[in-house]
Amino acid sequence: MTTNSPNANLEGVAFEDLVAEMIRRLGDDPERDGMRRTPERVAKSMAFLTKGYGESPEVVLGDALFEEHHEGMVLVKDIEIYSLCEHHMLPFFGKAHVAYIPNGKIMGLSKVARLVEVYARRFQIQERLTDQVAQAVWDTMEPSGVAVVIEAYHLCMMMRGVQKQNSKTVTSAMRGTFLEDHRTRDEFLRLAMSVHRPL
Repeated sequence: MTTNSPNANLEGVAFEDLVAEMIRRLGDDPERDGMRRTPERVAKSMAFLTKGYGESPEVVLGDALFEEHHEGMVLVKDIEIYSLCEHHMLPFFGKAHVAYIPNGKIMGLSKVARLVEVYARRFQIQERLTDQVAQAVWDTMEPSGVAVVIEAYHLCMMMRGVQKQNSKTVTSAMRGTFLEDHRTRDEFLRLAMSVHRPL
C-alpha cells in the first residue's frame, strides 16, 4: 500500500498495513525477520494504550460510591500515569494526586486510579487530562471540593526538540472548597507534593 495523496481514503486499510507502510517510509523493511510481526504488535499496543476511548467514568465507577459521613480530605497520591502526547504520539508519564472533600459519599479507593486511567489511555495533553479527571470526580460524586495535580515527564521534550532530560511539567485543577478556601488548598498541596518514605 503506497499513496501520497492527502485525500486518500484509508478507511478500509488494515491498521497493520498502515504500520508496515510507515516502516517503509522511515527507511526499513517490514518484511525482514525482526520486523515481520511488528505491525501486528503495534496494532495491539496502540489499542491498549488508547482503550480509554471505549470507557467512561460512570461505567468505571459502577456501584463503587458509598454513603458515608466523612468531612475530611480523601487523597490518593502517586497514581502512576502513562499517556500519549497528541502532538507527537510520544509517551508522557508521571504521577497523579487526586483529592476530594466528601459530601455524603465516598469512592472506592481503587476507582480513583481507574478514573485517572480512563482519561490517560487516550491521545492527550497534560493540561486537559488534569482537568478531565477533576471534572469527572466533580460530576460523578458531587463532593464539596476536588483537587488534582499531575507531575509528568514528556518524551517529546526529552527525545526530540529541545532534548531537555530533567524538566518536569506540573498541572493542577481545582473545584469547590479547594478553590474557595486557601487553607484546604494549601493542605492538599503540602500533602500531595511532599515526599514520604515508602511504607
